[in-house]
Amino acid sequence: MRIWVWSRPCFWLHGQEKELKGDISSPLHYHLHLHLHLPHQYVMCQIPQSCDATHVTLLTQPDHVKDLKQKWLPIRNKVALKKENEFEFDFTVCVSTLFGGYNNVLQFAQTLEMYRLLGVDRVVIYNTSCGPELNRLLHSYSQEGFVEMVPWPIDKHLKPSWRWNPTEHGGDLHYFGQLTTLNECIYRSMERSRYVLLNDIDEIIMPYQHDSLTSLMDTLQPQHPNTGVFLIENHIFPKKHFEPSQRFHLPQWSGVPGINILEHVYREEPDRSRYHPYKMIVQPRMVEQTSVHEMLRNFGERFKVPPEVCRIIHVRVPLQGSLTLEQLKVDKRLWDFHERMIPNVDNVLRKVGLLSSDQQK
Repeated sequence: MRIWVWSRPCFWLHGQEKELKGDISSPLHYHLHLHLHLPHQYVMCQIPQSCDATHVTLLTQPDHVKDLKQKWLPIRNKVALKKENEFEFDFTVCVSTLFGGYNNVLQFAQTLEMYRLLGVDRVVIYNTSCGPELNRLLHSYSQEGFVEMVPWPIDKHLKPSWRWNPTEHGGDLHYFGQLTTLNECIYRSMERSRYVLLNDIDEIIMPYQHDSLTSLMDTLQPQHPNTGVFLIENHIFPKKHFEPSQRFHLPQWSGVPGINILEHVYREEPDRSRYHPYKMIVQPRMVEQTSVHEMLRNFGERFKVPPEVCRIIHVRVPLQGSLTLEQLKVDKRLWDFHERMIPNVDNVLRKVGLLSSDQQK
């Protein structure tokens, strides 16, 4: 297999740019994701130092390149000569695919506004399909510049699995290409963002001893200077259990589709005798290849952040369904931000016509 690179060379000919094609050999990195039985490939291309490459394409029949209408992909992660503290973003959240008409509007808005309060500058979302109300909200966030929407019509070309285990749910592609989108987002952000958070849209990576992700990483990074991967433990907040006082059962949100995460304060203690998933905060420049819950190839060290320092707030169906309410922990960390989060959520919902002024308390 050959990799062909279209480049803008360092010289001009008769006032016109010259197209230069280089026949570059490159090893094909192949990884079979454990337990999923669905192979996926990573292609790494070493660009010659003499080339200032701007686009790349992958050919299976390079001898017929003139007969093919190739799609050239722009190279988005070119290394720029800049100081370490000069990044467009400090924190980027990578959210793998929305699909199946996903329309959990309220939890989505609460999560994005919570991340904004924690210091996130940009959220990248790969959208296969979502509900009409969520689509309006996403469009508003995109116009503002807080969300970068990446169209992901993978279901037009392949039969994706709707769940993580294809042996149970079928399909020829894992979870709408989740592994591909996570890796693409890392490379998309490599030279633009100091840190990248890899988590699902119903998860919040929440500091418990700091008031922002900035102060969290300003503490952790000097303590672990050679670390590029920080693993954050997942904690489930079952959505079937509600806080009894109904303090945050707010009338203005009654007509908004989705879950109100402020109402769910009961947390499962992880069963650490079994495999327990993590999500990650990474320095993208120290990453080569990731999976969903662990890093596959990276430079430097990895560090598991203690849950008392930072953990994931994950409001969803129970993982340990047999636990009684008395066996759950009360965790009201989200409430520490309610005075700023609630009006911000109200504003974004009102902006897209999902919250009218007369619904306000």
